[in-house]
Amino acid sequence: MTKSEHDDDRALEALFARARSHPPEMPEHLLARVLDDARQLQPTRAGSLFGGWWRMLGGLPGLGGLVTATCVGFWLGVAPPDGMPDLADQILGQQVVMDETAPDLSGFGWDSEEG
Repeated sequence: MTKSEHDDDRALEALFARARSHPPEMPEHLLARVLDDARQLQPTRAGSLFGGWWRMLGGLPGLGGLVTATCVGFWLGVAPPDGMPDLADQILGQQVVMDETAPDLSGFGWDSEEG
């Protein structure tokens, strides 16, 4: 660095120091208006527990997705497709006979046994 660059840095640092010593202040009436606007935009709390749960689920679309996922999960648990291993039969120790015409889904992560 040359001498003039050092002088420029010192002058700039002096300006920054002077600005830090006298920070700008927000007028009280402006601060009050900003806080009032912020309070008005805050969501109100629901009076009932059901309203909070309803909002947390995402309303009717969220509830529809939850019901659909529950029904599909129950259906797959009770009557899995032919190529998919039945976990309930494995837990209960029942002999499972696979259909030879069923597609091989082991490449897609559906196999539950190694070997």
